[in-house]
Amino acid sequence: MNNLCYYKFWSSVLFLLGFLFFVVGLLYLQGDYSVFLDWEIMTLNSSSVVMTFLFDWMSLMFMGCVLFISSMVILYSSSYMGTDIYSIRFLILVLLFVLSMMLLIISPNLISILLGWDGLGLVSYCLVIYFQNYKSYNAGMVTVLTNRIGDVAILISIAWLFNFGSWNYIYYTGLMDNWLVWVSFLVVLAAFTKSAQVPFSSWLPAAMAAPTPVSALVHSSTLVTAGVYLLIRFSDLVMSFDVTYFLLISVLTMFMSGLGANFEYDLKSIIALSTLSQLGLMMSILFMGYPILAFFHLLSHAFFKALLFLCAGLIIHGMSDSQDIRHMGYLVSQFPYTCSCFCISSLSLCGTPFLAGFYSKDLVLEYLSYGYYNAFIYVLFFLSVGLTVMYSLRLVYYCMGGSNGMFSCQSYAEDGFMMYPMVFLTFMAITGGSLLSWLIFPHPDVLVFPLECKLMPLFVVFIGGWLGYELSVYSWLDSSYGIFYSLIFYFLGSMWFMPSFSTYMLYSLSHPLAKSYLGFMDMSWGEYVMSGSLSGFFNYTSGFSAIYQNNSIKLYLISFLFCGLFLSMMN
Repeated sequence: MNNLCYYKFWSSVLFLLGFLFFVVGLLYLQGDYSVFLDWEIMTLNSSSVVMTFLFDWMSLMFMGCVLFISSMVILYSSSYMGTDIYSIRFLILVLLFVLSMMLLIISPNLISILLGWDGLGLVSYCLVIYFQNYKSYNAGMVTVLTNRIGDVAILISIAWLFNFGSWNYIYYTGLMDNWLVWVSFLVVLAAFTKSAQVPFSSWLPAAMAAPTPVSALVHSSTLVTAGVYLLIRFSDLVMSFDVTYFLLISVLTMFMSGLGANFEYDLKSIIALSTLSQLGLMMSILFMGYPILAFFHLLSHAFFKALLFLCAGLIIHGMSDSQDIRHMGYLVSQFPYTCSCFCISSLSLCGTPFLAGFYSKDLVLEYLSYGYYNAFIYVLFFLSVGLTVMYSLRLVYYCMGGSNGMFSCQSYAEDGFMMYPMVFLTFMAITGGSLLSWLIFPHPDVLVFPLECKLMPLFVVFIGGWLGYELSVYSWLDSSYGIFYSLIFYFLGSMWFMPSFSTYMLYSLSHPLAKSYLGFMDMSWGEYVMSGSLSGFFNYTSGFSAIYQNNSIKLYLISFLFCGLFLSMMN
């Protein structure tokens, strides 16, 4: 009962703080204010190590959204983690996670950003291995090692910024210098590792080993969006250089994750791959030169993705902790409210008109059509949007539609504490897009298109939905195609063999090396020569001194005689 009080208290505190930050952010947006706080910790020659906070409309609104979602996740966790004996430890870890994200959001200084950046990586490791089994340990190790690449990139960019004598990057994003291309590249590398773009994508589905409330927090507004947020802040600098190659990588990430989700049967993995797809969309529109639009999609995506994960968590609870969508079916009769929320969030993810995802996604696709990009990028982008609708409809069909589940022993129950957060998030998943679009774009641009270009997003959504339904209904697809074309299915469903490259390839080379090192160094000549020689020498000398002490009278007499003889000979 005491644990429940802690969860309720912190949920209320975060909600009120989120409301405060959001309202202040609106005032700052209206008045075009920003507040810059600088605390100098130490000065080394001409370089000052400072703790810096930047409060502008972007950081305040993002913090408001993160705190709203965190408060809902903590209230949800009060029931989800209620039977866990370490629930207070879980609460502390989640609060540390949120604190790290806050530090990252309000820092315009690379050294203070590193606190939040590293904090996110380390606390996410603790949360991924929370359930303490081999799968969790492996997933946590892949997660933390991939994120370390980004941490190293941030550290090297800190070293590069010694050339300016300050790490407040916000002053220098408009400058042009020859070596700034390296800082730009390192920042993009750090963002790619944190936001799991190709070729660092394999850690994102692996991180699903964490408890579901953590997944809701990580995949909606905190860990994976940190990279996108960093690039939004650095957009002036990054866009000074040629970013077409990065644009291609982000669009390929979007396409690859959309394909993979259509061949996946794990409920949480499908939602994780959909997050990866949306991150690719945010990155690609950012590299096209529209950072505010990427930020808008980041906020609208956060609400419906958090709702999607919370619904999935309640369904997994009801299915006796089974995550296989083939075990589900006709859940709408058992979980009416949860399934309604699940459908609303899925439709918002697809970009159904007048839900939250529509306002940002439609705008992204219109700006893409308006830009001067080649047919390959254009077609791949629209295909990826169609794939999003395909796996969403497939998921809805398997969980709630006519799919006859293979699982027989369910314990259905809709919990009150799990449903209250869904009310708020459902409201935001319906109205959040229009609300944010009115606030962020008070004077929207008028984009004039031919009819076919204007209707193309809707056409792709409907075609994707129809294909998703057809491919779900046709059970022969799994049986016949899965047998005859198993390699193609495995290739598409395993993120283009990326987990094999990022984990098994490293293991296959390093494991025999470590084994031979163990055999030679720890159990053979290395042990004898390196570790044993010094101890053997001391052992011999200590034995000699022990003999010397035990036979002291004889030795003293002999040494006395020798000394006497020596002295007489000298005389």
